[in-house]
Amino acid sequence: MKVMYIAPRFHTNQLDVVKGWLKSGNEVIFISYYTSIMEDHSELKPVVLGFSPLYDIFDKLYVNVLHKNDVYASGFKIKHGFPPVMKLRRIIREKKPDVIILRDRTLYTIAGYLLGKKSSKCILYTQNPLWDDPPKTDLAHRIVFWLTPQYRITPVMGKEASGKIISENSCFLPFVVEPKVAPQNRSYFKDNRINILCVGDFVPRKKHIMLIDAVSEIAQTFPETIHLTIIGEVTEKIHEKYLQTVKEHISQNCCEEMVTLLTNVPKARMGQYYTEADVFVLPSTEEWASISQIEAMSYSIPAICSDTNGTACYVIEDENGYQFRDCDQADLKKKLSMLLDSREKVVRMGEKAYQSVIDNNSFSQYYDGICRILKEYRS
Repeated sequence: MKVMYIAPRFHTNQLDVVKGWLKSGNEVIFISYYTSIMEDHSELKPVVLGFSPLYDIFDKLYVNVLHKNDVYASGFKIKHGFPPVMKLRRIIREKKPDVIILRDRTLYTIAGYLLGKKSSKCILYTQNPLWDDPPKTDLAHRIVFWLTPQYRITPVMGKEASGKIISENSCFLPFVVEPKVAPQNRSYFKDNRINILCVGDFVPRKKHIMLIDAVSEIAQTFPETIHLTIIGEVTEKIHEKYLQTVKEHISQNCCEEMVTLLTNVPKARMGQYYTEADVFVLPSTEEWASISQIEAMSYSIPAICSDTNGTACYVIEDENGYQFRDCDQADLKKKLSMLLDSREKVVRMGEKAYQSVIDNNSFSQYYDGICRILKEYRS
């Protein structure tokens, strides 16, 4: 099969699924709007198509003039930017993909769908939950739905509840994560301490300060030494500003010996930090669908995340980790204390975390789901 992805960038959460396609003898073409220094291109180099020259002019005006004081202004192009249409058309015609998987309902996706739907089967990939609110039916939304693929995949299950539905042609396909280090092949408690790891961009919603405070409170009465390592991306002004805030908080609270901050660690080196960690915590709020806690579990590490995290569905209470109430430092402290109750518990839950990745996050499950959609596909 020849598979084409069209997405804003080659995110790390797509690395293992691309590996899966390639190992299975398939061809993958990845078209991205832009690239990031944090991307791993060891398996596949994306085609960075960029935006239309006309949109680039508008984007400079929007970011540098109209919204020059808005640190989030640069993200406007993800949803509203449109591609160089003739270049995209030529690539689709030359590559002739069997299936095109397009990320989110954006102007870029609309262009890719309209250009590719006659020759290829098109699937929409979003991180909206499978169990979601009913789709809006006003004219604008109906037009957007008509101009984007009718078949949708998501790695977020959501929760069955009153008012929530599974829309027609929507399908849950798990994040693909390869099992990395089995529990019998790794050691725990490096330097005779409990090592906690957090991975997330340095932005306020990641709640690094809340995590630092929770760990500090536990450390005051905990009989064992605890160390926290936070790894995050710092490539934009908003990252730099928040990183400085975190550093100042650490200094003011005398946590320098307990907390290590690392920035822009390449994907190829992340395995070292996962294998040195005993517990993984992602304290963020407004998290659509993080893959980092699943990556941690693939290294036999139990994980803790908030109950509003889209991929909290992969964390099973008291099995491979815990979920805490969103933005609730006291509950985060409680769940972390429960996990740190004994070293034996950390290791036991790490074993279950590794097994859950084997059971739930294989490429074969993703592949089978794609094949079911293609079999049922109606243009």
